[in-house]
Amino acid sequence: MSETRKLYYEDVYTKEFTAKVLECREGKKGYEIILDQTAFYPEGGGQPYDLGTLNDVEVLEVHEKDGEIIHYTKEAIEAGSDVTGKIDWDRRFDLMQQHSGEHIVSGLVHEAYGYDNVGFHMSSDVITVDLSGVLSEAQLAEIEAETNRKIWENSEVEITYPSREELDKLDYRSKKELTGQVRLVRFPGSDLCACCGTHVTHTGEIGAVKILTVENFHEGIRLTMICGKRVMDYLNMVNDQNRQVSMKLSAKIGETAAAVARLQDENFRLKGQVNHMFDELCTVEAKNWEGAGSVLLFHEGLEADQVRRMADAVMQKCSGCCAVFSSNGDGSYKYAIGELNGDLRQFTKEMNAALNGRGGGKPFFVQGSVKASEDEIRQFFRQ
Repeated sequence: MSETRKLYYEDVYTKEFTAKVLECREGKKGYEIILDQTAFYPEGGGQPYDLGTLNDVEVLEVHEKDGEIIHYTKEAIEAGSDVTGKIDWDRRFDLMQQHSGEHIVSGLVHEAYGYDNVGFHMSSDVITVDLSGVLSEAQLAEIEAETNRKIWENSEVEITYPSREELDKLDYRSKKELTGQVRLVRFPGSDLCACCGTHVTHTGEIGAVKILTVENFHEGIRLTMICGKRVMDYLNMVNDQNRQVSMKLSAKIGETAAAVARLQDENFRLKGQVNHMFDELCTVEAKNWEGAGSVLLFHEGLEADQVRRMADAVMQKCSGCCAVFSSNGDGSYKYAIGELNGDLRQFTKEMNAALNGRGGGKPFFVQGSVKASEDEIRQFFRQ
């Protein structure tokens, strides 16, 4: 068994290459193709494997085992044949931007606060970074600003393979104890870390970094962030959404938050008016049915809480039970039924069985919904 030559370390910008197929074997995931050399990066160091093609055969996964880099395909490729490999470069470069941006953020956090990166995940839309300590919004804003300053300096990224003696004298980040040859990636002025992944050669290629969210995670925090082209895609999305909001609210682009706040205040005020008017409606309904026996009411457009309030108000005045129904607009009705000092459990059980309903509550007051028409509901209550 001979180790596969790793072209992605020799020139990270290799997009297309030729190689000889050393072995093609059938496995659980399809065919396993071993080449004498490859530019396909296998999964490792938190970075996903590359995708692409070998002679137009799709490469589905790439993993490294015992020095061999295994390319998983659905089709066999004859051993001994020559192949042309093509990397999905847009995807690879995106992953390089994400990985390099994460290094600078983690390095600056470690330098400024001593916190470690204890978890890292890279997906197709965001990356998450788990830090061992807590940072304030102001501290994270400064980390983000300093990260982008380092990016725009366009410093050359350095890859070295120090000896064990040299390594012992260096202060570098590493998530685990390392044996054998160690590969160090240095981002000048921000990070020195043991890493097997692919990175840009100059920090300017990262473009920009944006921290999107932060949440508590174990003893520290989890950052969700994006780098490179993803920042531009995010900016375009947010700008488009904000532009649509500004048009609907007749507000300037930079004033949509204030416009939404005014709308919320107005909505709160109007809800208060609606609640007051509904309370008055409940009072009128209760007075209309004062002294009556059992009451069945249908009201359109009520929320579940309003149905409850209506039933509660009327049952205080009538001498039997009060049942209030309101259409959900899909052929079903929400309901609330109450009777002072009553026990509606058996009645509710029979009603739900007859009207395809569900619900429950206290013995004297129940809520739920039925899948039945108004005529069917009225027919049941006439029984």
